[in-house]
Amino acid sequence: MSVRAKICGLSSAAGVAAAIEGGATYLGFVFYPPSPRAVSPERAAQLCAAVPSGVQRVALFVDADDAAIAAVLDRVPIDILQFHGQESPDRVAAAKARFDRPVMKAIAIAGPEDVLAASRYEDRADMLLFDAKPPRRTDALPGGNGLAFDWRLIADRRWRLPWMLSGGLTAELLPEAVRISGAAAVDVSSGVERRPGDKDPAKIREFLTVARSL
Repeated sequence: MSVRAKICGLSSAAGVAAAIEGGATYLGFVFYPPSPRAVSPERAAQLCAAVPSGVQRVALFVDADDAAIAAVLDRVPIDILQFHGQESPDRVAAAKARFDRPVMKAIAIAGPEDVLAASRYEDRADMLLFDAKPPRRTDALPGGNGLAFDWRLIADRRWRLPWMLSGGLTAELLPEAVRISGAAAVDVSSGVERRPGDKDPAKIREFLTVARSL
């Protein structure tokens, strides 16, 4: 069975087309203005118009309030909410109830204690995403920093929820990352870019080709 893949931070028609043609299971759209990958609801609606059924559209938020989420969902056909900030388990549960969408909760990993903390979300979220903890800089983004964590930290763990591996992945690193972590689904953003926010369709296709081969 192929490894499922999510291409995150899409902002161009060419990037969306490459992801769809390459067989991505999930397409991610960022609604966090500080990110170079951020899109407006209007732009995301245009990009989502080309997405066929069966491909999941994911909206990434960082500690967003209900009004900000509602403003996106009013315009964009979103299937899954991705929370990539400090959202608590209770916040995840409240958003699921309010917006009637599954929630993917990103967990920032640097050490074993971070992996243990992820268990708090197993009764509230619908999916977990393990990403590298951002660097200690005031301008660091919550994700998309091109950093990997020690994949051995999550190897051989059994989770009650589906989960996805993220953080510093590239087509070249993907086979080793999957082998060590045991991931059945992966997420990539900076690893398929020419520069932050500028997706490279050729790199997207290459990443997805490798994912299908695993």
